[in-house]
Amino acid sequence: MSKLRAGVIGVGYLGRFHAQKYAALKGVELVGVVDYDPARADEIAAEVKAEAFTDHKELLSQVDLVSIVVPTQYHFGVAKDCLDAGVHILLEKPVTQTVEEAEELIALAKEKGLVFQVGHLERFNPAILALEDVLDNPLFIETHRLAPFKARGTDVNVVLDLMIHDIDIILSLVGSKIKTVNAVGVPVLTEQGDIANARLQFENGCVANVTASRVSRDSMRKIRIFQQDAYVSIDYEARKTAIYRKGGKGLPVPSIPNVTMEHASFKKSDALLAEIESFIEAVTEGKAPVVSGEDGKRALEVALQITQKLWHEVRP
Repeated sequence: MSKLRAGVIGVGYLGRFHAQKYAALKGVELVGVVDYDPARADEIAAEVKAEAFTDHKELLSQVDLVSIVVPTQYHFGVAKDCLDAGVHILLEKPVTQTVEEAEELIALAKEKGLVFQVGHLERFNPAILALEDVLDNPLFIETHRLAPFKARGTDVNVVLDLMIHDIDIILSLVGSKIKTVNAVGVPVLTEQGDIANARLQFENGCVANVTASRVSRDSMRKIRIFQQDAYVSIDYEARKTAIYRKGGKGLPVPSIPNVTMEHASFKKSDALLAEIESFIEAVTEGKAPVVSGEDGKRALEVALQITQKLWHEVRP
């Protein structure tokens, strides 16, 4: 079987890592990398032993699949060019600037029979993957995603930059439509919102409280999930999970009758590599990706709803 031919469009900070992963994978030939800065394209191409391009359209006839890691404002145009050319795409989040753009890409990928995967990395976190056998009808979810300020990613507000990761996870866990959205937020270092909190109420009764900041002193990535028979706490940074259950098989909690506790630690994993391998598997086996274009659209819809609620707070 011949190798799949891959390319990476946009090799800035994150795109460089995409290129490195493809270059190291067996069964894949990294044909080329694209960057509109010729010096950057040449630098990364030399590093991963691929051809350098400054126009993504010149690459498309030579590849089967690509990662698209360009600023959000270019997502739709570049992705459409790729799909029109018959190329499978892994498109970084947020999927597009508007829901209508996402819908057009979804329809085009379906028409062409192409894989359209969206880059929501947390779906490939081992702590999240381990929840499959634990969760049953969550009633309350609380997330905190706090990070020190970094200039990259500030082409969008903190909801589309950081909070959208947790929005995607919450939507995948709850499996219900949203009934109401409330949100507050403020700008600190950029003209857009840098700190935001949203409260999502779902039609099935679940409530999620979601906080994101990109101007915090320390990093924090945590999620807490409450359901009828259990409480689950995940610390992404420490790679630790704690599960408290009614009548479980773990260690007894002395202060709470009939409640047991289980702790688990996870080795540091390469979520980006897992994401790319999953993308390649979807292409080779002709199956739906773990994070589909529809998933990306749903996360975007909620993120835009939150952004609209923040509008008067963020831009008085």
